[in-house]
Amino acid sequence: MGHDSSVNLLPLPTATITDEEVAGALLRVAQVVDPLLDLYSESDPLGLRERTRHLGGPAGSALGKVEDAFAWVLNTAKVPGTLAWDDMAMDDRTDWWVHRVGSFNTLIVAFPGVFGAIADRLPLQDLFGYTSQAIVLCAVAREHGIFDHRQQVRLLAAVLSGRTLESDPSDDAPPSGSSALPRTPAGVAQGLWRLAGLMRAITDELAKRPHPKGFYRVLGMLPGVGAVADYLGEYGALIRAAKAGEHWIVQERISSHR
Repeated sequence: MGHDSSVNLLPLPTATITDEEVAGALLRVAQVVDPLLDLYSESDPLGLRERTRHLGGPAGSALGKVEDAFAWVLNTAKVPGTLAWDDMAMDDRTDWWVHRVGSFNTLIVAFPGVFGAIADRLPLQDLFGYTSQAIVLCAVAREHGIFDHRQQVRLLAAVLSGRTLESDPSDDAPPSGSSALPRTPAGVAQGLWRLAGLMRAITDELAKRPHPKGFYRVLGMLPGVGAVADYLGEYGALIRAAKAGEHWIVQERISSHR
């Protein structure tokens, strides 16, 4: 949603942010998002993802049958790390991140819409929306084989901020504490909280991200129903951001081969 700085309850900074400052902030975002995506994609404390590769074997104990049932659910949902995920094409994997993870993230993005027009006076929706789109774009980049943080930064800057970075940011200095992020549910919460805090460093950029279309933004001003309108609008904006990200990746690869 757009924000009128003259009526914001929490006015945003008006200082001009340089490309270098945006790149530095987005670099730290990428450095926080990557461990979260690793956790989501690889963490298997109960061995259920690996168990999807051995379903249909001889009947075991009652506990084994329960584990098989949970493994079957994960495999049916095509969660990363399962047998079903291994068999998916790259396009299907990117769609999974957009439609499964993105739809859940959008619930958080749309929540301020419960308060209708009041939400327009707070930067929360743009903050959450920018963060959600950054997470999905990094996931899409990884599925395309882009794990380098500097390349991810250029992608984020292009799609979310409309900036073409001429050079890659330095990847020498990771953010404080990022390497110690525990791969546990508490670690996920900690990482998401830290990520939201990092996004405050580029608040002037938040309004540049892909937004819901006008129809949904008007409905979003209504209390209660605004949350539904915001969800539909933000979900559409997320899909457009992901498509723009894939288009950027294709164009970069074409340019690099010229």
